[in-house]
Amino acid sequence: MSEIIWRNARLATFSPGNPQPYGMLDRHAIAVRDGVINAVIPEADLGDTAAQQVDLGGRLVTPGLIDCHTHLVFAGSRAQEWEQRLNGVSYQQISAGGGGINATVQATRRASEETLLGLAQARLDRLMREGVTTVEIKSGYGLDLASEGKMLRVARRLGERNRIDVSPTLLAAHAVPGEYRDRADDYIELVCSEILPALWEEGLFEAVDAFCENVGFTPAQTGRVFSAAAALGIPVKGHVEQLSPLGGAELVSRYRGRSADHIEYLTRQGAQAMADSGTVAVLLPGAFYFLNESQKPPVDELRRLGVPMAVSTDFNPGTSPFASLHLAMNMACVKFGLTPEEAWTGVTRHAARALGRHDSHGQIAPGFVANLAVWDAEHPVEMIYEPGRNPLYRRIWRGEAA
Repeated sequence: MSEIIWRNARLATFSPGNPQPYGMLDRHAIAVRDGVINAVIPEADLGDTAAQQVDLGGRLVTPGLIDCHTHLVFAGSRAQEWEQRLNGVSYQQISAGGGGINATVQATRRASEETLLGLAQARLDRLMREGVTTVEIKSGYGLDLASEGKMLRVARRLGERNRIDVSPTLLAAHAVPGEYRDRADDYIELVCSEILPALWEEGLFEAVDAFCENVGFTPAQTGRVFSAAAALGIPVKGHVEQLSPLGGAELVSRYRGRSADHIEYLTRQGAQAMADSGTVAVLLPGAFYFLNESQKPPVDELRRLGVPMAVSTDFNPGTSPFASLHLAMNMACVKFGLTPEEAWTGVTRHAARALGRHDSHGQIAPGFVANLAVWDAEHPVEMIYEPGRNPLYRRIWRGEAA
């Protein structure tokens, strides 16, 4: 690929080496070769060049957005469960009655791969229209070898047919399937001895996740999954401390996990463990809002300890049906008290770290993948302030207009 220069732009680089808010640079150009940023150049220093140039008309350019926690692949609807919750039925009661995750499992198992692909594509389109260039996609609505593999193959096909980077995650330890009711330990054995190694050998995922919660799996059961992953050299992450303080964040940190997600009930000990291990805190305000929760993540403590905070949609059918990262950023500011700059860093540099891609994604800097978003906007705060208006002008993926 020949060099291309995206010029005449205002850059929000989110580079930690730039002390300006948002890492701002006025009147700069981005030189790209083979999909990677080759140089960030002041407009006045461009000089004569044979490279192709694209004039961005002074528009704002940011790193492409990264949605680092989603459940995009599933079938069925849980709209009626939402109505139940509004009528006073708890999430735990719905789950105990055969609803919740297992309702989606049954619909997903019945759906063909092509059906799942079509449904997920429509959701992914909504994210891409907001400037998302990297997305994590979890399994977890199959809960058997064939169905978990089906979901992960759909995630892979989404990456193959779209100009977007897909990071697939195995979440087989999401819930106890109906056929293993009252036999959670036996199901965890299936995950560890069959599902995880078989799908890893097939190359279908990059990390292992587990739902450590009173409606999911105990810390001991989660630890078995993490141990099985660690034995194969697979990074881990966890849905932890969403509804109760079970010590899941400390467990993730013990395995030097990439991220601890939700963490509304995170304790000081858990936050310190995350700081010590370098584990990212992934904040999911959509689920907090949709479940009408009141316990907020300890953002001040995370700031004090220097724990990186990412922000994500948690798009899923039961607790966060919002395919809008702009809305998640707004909620993170309004509900959790993040600053707009923290929210932006949470969908760029820190989201990249949550996916183990911090050396290649999430910044506008030499050596980083040229995944960019160009905006008809003066300042990054505009995308957070007014999430119903989308000022995206152009997505750039691997250096080319997408």
